[in-house]
Amino acid sequence: MTRPRSVRALLAGVATLAASAGLALGATGTAQAATPLPTHVFAPYFEAYNGDSPAALSQASGARYLTMAFLQADTKGSCTPYWNGNTSTPVDTSVFGSDFGTIRSRGGDVIPSLGGYAADNGGTEIADSCTNVDSVAAAYEKIITTYDVSRLDMDVEDNSLTDTAGIDRRNQAIKKVQDWAAANGRSVQFSYTLPTTTSGLADSGLAVLRSAKNAGARIDVVNIMTFDYYDGATHHMATDTQTAASGLHDQLATLYPNMSDSQLWNSIGVTEMPGIDDYGAAETFTTADATSVYDWAVAKGINTLSFWALQRDNGGCPGTGGSDSCSGIAQDTWYFSHTFAPFTGGTTTPPANDFNVSLSPTAASVDPGGSTTATVKTSVTSGSAQSVNLTVSGAPSGVTAALSPASVTAGGTAALSVRTSASTAPGTYTLTVTGTAGPASHSSSLTLTVNGSGGGTTALANAGFETGSLTPWTCDGGASVVTSPVHGGSHALKTTPSASQTGQCAQTLTLKPGTSYTLSGWVQGPYSYLGVSGGATASTWASSSSWSKLTVPFTTGSSGTVTVYVHGWYGQGAVYADDLSVS
Repeated sequence: MTRPRSVRALLAGVATLAASAGLALGATGTAQAATPLPTHVFAPYFEAYNGDSPAALSQASGARYLTMAFLQADTKGSCTPYWNGNTSTPVDTSVFGSDFGTIRSRGGDVIPSLGGYAADNGGTEIADSCTNVDSVAAAYEKIITTYDVSRLDMDVEDNSLTDTAGIDRRNQAIKKVQDWAAANGRSVQFSYTLPTTTSGLADSGLAVLRSAKNAGARIDVVNIMTFDYYDGATHHMATDTQTAASGLHDQLATLYPNMSDSQLWNSIGVTEMPGIDDYGAAETFTTADATSVYDWAVAKGINTLSFWALQRDNGGCPGTGGSDSCSGIAQDTWYFSHTFAPFTGGTTTPPANDFNVSLSPTAASVDPGGSTTATVKTSVTSGSAQSVNLTVSGAPSGVTAALSPASVTAGGTAALSVRTSASTAPGTYTLTVTGTAGPASHSSSLTLTVNGSGGGTTALANAGFETGSLTPWTCDGGASVVTSPVHGGSHALKTTPSASQTGQCAQTLTLKPGTSYTLSGWVQGPYSYLGVSGGATASTWASSSSWSKLTVPFTTGSSGTVTVYVHGWYGQGAVYADDLSVS
């Protein structure tokens, strides 16, 4: 999100330069359940870091609902969120509480947003910063109860899109909060705000949603930032919004096949950037675009209409792009807010009968030939108890997984039994238990680690690509094995980024937990990245027309599992890699 900006805004720069009346808040854990948001809501982002009063600008603009940006930790490694990462503005009713109460007294509400570009880039997004899932969940619950809100927004960009461990922690924490909310009779939604291409999410964004599904976390809204494309193409911003959202619709249909067309559209949000975005005049969202997008959003029945940001909704700086305080185009003050405000309407009604599924524990380690068990718990979240059919998926070769019983009445439990064979390959696998009752489907996952000899292996398979194939590396499109140029042997990796993908090739290893290692390898090409993610996060890069050696020290976490990767950068040239190793 701009200032903090979308990831592609940074990429282009890198490439070019080498709280009042009606207050209904209580102490943490005691606030009464918030009123759900309308079915369709206009909620522009409010820059919480510049000293403005949310209540005052809400009244002046006519925007009754605001998305408050942003909450993040003050330092990397912290588990405590603050507004804009500033310790003088904690999550407390003394900060914004009066404003929020005033907004509610006028029939509106707020949506706290966590993350944003600065946090996602600096490692202070709470799930990236805090390595304890329970602590992340507790932080979410404190925000919900302190401000009595019914939705949290997760703005995930830049490094947060490639921090696999942070992504998984965030979704596991969301699942825990949803279980807590259900047990306490609260209505809580979660939205993800993600960068997009003009044809839908890039794979990095889809990976966030796949992780959520694996964790059994319900994502109520996927909100795409329809600006800062940085693809050098000709843009008609209203049309691009529609094609991006249509692509997302189709992606969600594949990910959630049980959802109806109307349900899919009502799980989509779009966030515009009025006027000239960070890229420049070629990406200008006009007043005419606003009318077009409004009409389309009403016709499709999307959930959320937004823009970045409320403080920009004026014409005070003609010709200026990416400003925090004006749109850069000729416009009446609050034009975009007045155009989008009528979008808000409808009520949110939970399903007549619904349930939840969770696993305990959510992770287990076994030796080859060993076995483990987990308890599958179900609960009624609304209406009456239904019969829930249970299935398990994701077991790799050499692993058998069984459920007993395979059907329970919501509120009941089942046992998940997992057994490995002596030949099961060491590694980390995700087993997903899915419960289905009528049109409703919910899942939860077990992370199964099959141990290797000596607590882990440092062997990177096909590290010099001498097999002549990519296997077992997993790569974006555009990757191949070539015979020239090479650093050693007779083969090397070539991967070519696109406007929407970095050209990443990756391989997952299970190493010894809590141990220091060094990843090294030879690369050439513009913005050639070498790094690890998952159980450790570290990377470095080089830009060179000849072979350059990169080294990346890192320390494994409690699981020992890391993903080694090499990639280029969006819209840049081909990258070559050879002779990689972990020692």
